[in-house]
Amino acid sequence: MEENKRGSFGGSLGFVLAAAGSAVGLGNIWRFPYLAARDGGGLFLVIYIILAVTFGFTLLTSEVSIGRMTKQSPLTAYGMIHKKFKWVGVLAYIVPFMILPYYCVIGGWVIKYFMTFISGNGLKAAEDGFFTGFITSQYEPIVYTFIFLIICAAIIILGVSKGIEKSSKIIMPILLVLVVAIAVYSLTVKGTSPDGKAISGIDGLKVYLIPNLKGLTVKKFFTVLMDALGQLFYSLSIAMGIMITYGSYVSDDSNMVKSINQIEIFDTLVAFLAGVMIIPAVFVFMGTDGMGAGPSLMFVSLPKVFKEMGPVGAVMGTLFFAMVLFAAITSAMSVLEAVVASMIDQFKVERSQAVFGETVIALTIGIIVCLGYNKLYFELKLPNGSIGQVLDILDYISNYVLMPIVALGTCILVGWVKKPQFIIDETTKNGEKFGRKKLYIVMVKYVAPVLLFVLFLMSVGLINLA
Repeated sequence: MEENKRGSFGGSLGFVLAAAGSAVGLGNIWRFPYLAARDGGGLFLVIYIILAVTFGFTLLTSEVSIGRMTKQSPLTAYGMIHKKFKWVGVLAYIVPFMILPYYCVIGGWVIKYFMTFISGNGLKAAEDGFFTGFITSQYEPIVYTFIFLIICAAIIILGVSKGIEKSSKIIMPILLVLVVAIAVYSLTVKGTSPDGKAISGIDGLKVYLIPNLKGLTVKKFFTVLMDALGQLFYSLSIAMGIMITYGSYVSDDSNMVKSINQIEIFDTLVAFLAGVMIIPAVFVFMGTDGMGAGPSLMFVSLPKVFKEMGPVGAVMGTLFFAMVLFAAITSAMSVLEAVVASMIDQFKVERSQAVFGETVIALTIGIIVCLGYNKLYFELKLPNGSIGQVLDILDYISNYVLMPIVALGTCILVGWVKKPQFIIDETTKNGEKFGRKKLYIVMVKYVAPVLLFVLFLMSVGLINLA
């Protein structure tokens, strides 16, 4: 009765698509390409893939297993496994609670750009000051934030099978087609380099794929390693309660090992294609400087690239921001579901009540985030050296402080308190073969905790590799 009340996925495909949809969000499409461009292209790719099949696999397996065995969301799952680790569940609940408001604000920005391009005004988006003018306006960002949040809430209120699973089966195939189409087109664009040579998207692809080892030092290598490690949190939706929540909706007779492998492959493929979509085109029209645009890459640099493409740029811009919008929705609804499921499990409220309550809270905080660029504007230097406003502070606390702690707590619980066999038994209880068993044990007990501890020290400014 309890499981039916919470809901469950109708099959493995629904789980894989929903989990992949959560993973394939703004972190993949925006953050992955600019980190790859900044960190030596192929060097970052190689390190990321190695970490994905080791570190990422370990945490993903642990979280999905914890969810399936407890049939609970993070707020209650950890305490059910071990009473002294309930604090990990509390932090794992706070993370999506903090992320949702500012993610919806960014989702609102995506809607704004999509509407601008689909209405035929894409050239305006390429103008200097368009992005700054929009986010610093007082009311418009709030309106778009509200629209984005309502879309996500409408899906989540329908439940697991009728909302999350059904929407994922529709959105994810469309998303994948758009990603592939834009990536292929990006390779065909042509331009002229500053020295007058003809260049194409293939030249940009080489910059993306071929490792740049020029000036590589031990310190720089370690920086790239930590960047790739931090990216995995975004890419796989780990340490934010989502995979535990989704795991709790997986049936006991499903092949979890196979599903986790499929999620890994799907996510890594889309992350790679995100780089193919963006880096070659930006390289052709803006050179290597344009690729290092960082957070402004998607909202400032890319509209300028679409402008340089001429008439076809309007179409590509519309398709690109449609794709980004789909990705943002699948990610945001998983963040909302992690919070809603925790409220249902902990406080025994109805889904509709939980969704309504969290939507009101997220909108309130989201409005404060929007006002952080105008009425409530301030600058605060964060421990990692960056300068932040309200959005940046929420992002810093959730992603750079709490998520490494949650992941580290999970590794200690699984690796040393309950022992790795605890998870292995759950993943293989239907006779499945655990192909990376020895790797999992070494990673969860030794390697992952060390990497997470170093990442946390870097995040809070106690280690500086700059």
